[in-house]
Amino acid sequence: MNIGKDTVVTLTYQLTTLSGEVLEEATLESPATYLHGGYDGIFPKVEASLEGKSAGDELEVLLEPDDAFGEYDAELVRVEPADLFPKDVHVGMQMEGASEDGEHAMLYTVTDVAEGQVVVDGNHPLSGQKLRLQCHVREIRAASLEEVEHGHVHGAHGHHH
Repeated sequence: MNIGKDTVVTLTYQLTTLSGEVLEEATLESPATYLHGGYDGIFPKVEASLEGKSAGDELEVLLEPDDAFGEYDAELVRVEPADLFPKDVHVGMQMEGASEDGEHAMLYTVTDVAEGQVVVDGNHPLSGQKLRLQCHVREIRAASLEEVEHGHVHGAHGHHH
């Protein structure tokens, strides 16, 4: 069977920076599984590269920022008064907040705390980076009707909403 629309694909992979730093991986013990065919379970460029592949195939995909986590946007960095945050606020802490326009929920990471101010960054930590994804196709199967209707893979014992 080849990878195509409405197939369930199981992969092992390693996502790295171009210098080789491992950022994330899916192993034989804990592989990644997604529903193929435009269901947003994997980066679109990777999905397009996997189209037509079969079990056992390996591939490497270079991802520009726009193919992965987007370009870094300086406008997503905000400086706020510290009294708006919990007393134990610290660098690395993440919290939900609203975008500047109040239209969207966003995840912000605290990047600095000093002089009564807290700097938060709404960019993904990997935004602006070029990445390399090396993957190995482990299994392919036809998706069930329920998986296609729901737009995602269900586990071995089914899935309940």
